[in-house]
Amino acid sequence: MNKKIIFALLSLLVFGLASLSAQEAPAAPATETAVEQAAPQESNVSGIKYIAAGLAVGIACLAGGLAVGKIGAAAMGAMSENAELSGKALPFVGLAEGICLWGFLVALLIIIL
Repeated sequence: MNKKIIFALLSLLVFGLASLSAQEAPAAPATETAVEQAAPQESNVSGIKYIAAGLAVGIACLAGGLAVGKIGAAAMGAMSENAELSGKALPFVGLAEGICLWGFLVALLIIIL
């Protein structure tokens, strides 16, 4: 694996763990009812939803960027030798960019649902 990818994944893991530990709910006073005590658990769930949505977009865009880089380089090399290949090579670059859109769609569904 590339060192940049390993570093990016490790930093995502560290920031994810740091954000989870920073979302601890404060201690509730003894006068609250059981319904009011359930509210901090819901805030933790919504925090985890945002982290999951961020990871979905981040990983999808990272993968899409890597794919576009490799496919784009190969397409440009093929087009430099034969200009007629541009119509066949460029749709593959568009398909690789679509990975980012799928990551955004998954993140949107995580946040909404």
